Amino acid sequence: MDLDTIILLCKEGESETLEFKKSSGQLPRVGETLCAFLNGRGGVVLVGVAPDGSVVGQVVSDGTLQDMAQMLRRFEPPAPAHIARVPVSADREVVVLQVGDDSKSLPFSYDGRAYQRIGSSTVVMPQEAYRRLLFDRAHSQQRWENTASQLDLLDLDLEEVAQTARAAVTAGRLEASGSADPTDLLDRLGVRANGRILNAAVVAFGKRLLPGYPQCQLRLARFRGVTKTEFVDQRQTQGHALGLLRESLEFLRRHLPVAGRIEPGLFERVDEPLFPLLALREALVNAFCHRDYSVAGGAVSVAIFDDRLEIWSDGALPFGMSVDQLRHDHLSRPRNPLIAEVFYWRGLVERWGRGTQRIIELCVRAGHPEPEFVEQGDTVGVRFIPSGYIAPHRVSHDLTVRQRKLLLALADRESMQFSTLRSQVAPDTPERTLRDDLLHLKRLDLISSSGRGRGAVWFLNRRNEAE
Repeated sequence: MDLDTIILLCKEGESETLEFKKSSGQLPRVGETLCAFLNGRGGVVLVGVAPDGSVVGQVVSDGTLQDMAQMLRRFEPPAPAHIARVPVSADREVVVLQVGDDSKSLPFSYDGRAYQRIGSSTVVMPQEAYRRLLFDRAHSQQRWENTASQLDLLDLDLEEVAQTARAAVTAGRLEASGSADPTDLLDRLGVRANGRILNAAVVAFGKRLLPGYPQCQLRLARFRGVTKTEFVDQRQTQGHALGLLRESLEFLRRHLPVAGRIEPGLFERVDEPLFPLLALREALVNAFCHRDYSVAGGAVSVAIFDDRLEIWSDGALPFGMSVDQLRHDHLSRPRNPLIAEVFYWRGLVERWGRGTQRIIELCVRAGHPEPEFVEQGDTVGVRFIPSGYIAPHRVSHDLTVRQRKLLLALADRESMQFSTLRSQVAPDTPERTLRDDLLHLKRLDLISSSGRGRGAVWFLNRRNEAE
């Protein structure tokens, strides 16, 4: 870091990751702020900068540096701080103290107390938050995913292992190696240690999972209507996470309504699933990476209703994180970093914690409302809501495919005459049959009509869209 960079930083003002201190006489406050940065997203303290951002510098002696070293010795665990000196004038310097995000070592304390950053302020961390972070740190050393499994190589899908390694090399995320030995590949992927296969390898690549791993489970359901009263399709299956991801996407392609659009330069409609598949894949990957696999009866669940799509996984959000924070920049703290790393090598996830924001961006770009992130007890879900009218499968009883097509056609227009409806929806259907369909939908209060004879028009009862 040079003086020009410091001047630019100072123009931005103090923030969640930047603090100014006029001199080393404020070293206790410097330590508190560094502690808060370590417990957050990392940050920089500039010693020799006034509160208003003026770069004044200070005289830096051997005693100054010794005092700073003594300050850093008061951290528990030891603070991985980088110190740099930037000349301001012939005898004055700015001391730059920088710390990164070291989530594996959380929480940090300084002089016996833990601190956190709220905006541009440093405050004492509540005891409950500190105790929970201590528990998480102890848990991270003995996570379920990095516990040795009783399974061996024959219990894994070795072709999936090889394919993952190839994908990582192609993407530049893993250095190429001439070895095709599966044990070497597992070691390089980090899911084998001391000659033992870890639980993370079983989740990512296992093919012989029962009875020892019932939590490697996927639940898929297409419900009729907007409640869980009746199924159109339901299945429950076990397998490794990469295979379950593929099965989930195929189920969604099969059961989601199709949205059509006209591409420039093409005469035909291009039909796609209602929600962007990339957004759905991102949500599923999050569910597989962040769920709590220590819950033996847990699963990833996908539920399609007439008016929404929901994806759920067992396991609460990381301590201190709210569902609202998922909509904004936030730290990436996967519950299962080894499993998340496999998805990263496969090119299915990034390291930067933007998965939930990307889901939102993709849905909004496709014209839908922002998805809802929900936490209920020890489960987390994402709810996708369509932007337009979705014709129900069932009201008081089942609707036929043709009746649903009539509803969808009317949803695109303010009103339509019978002749237009017939030519667009069912030109080969007898006129009497189609009129009976319309009268049936009218009795169900889904549509209405006005006028008489050939001048009569039909229209959708829009209040039913929100029901």
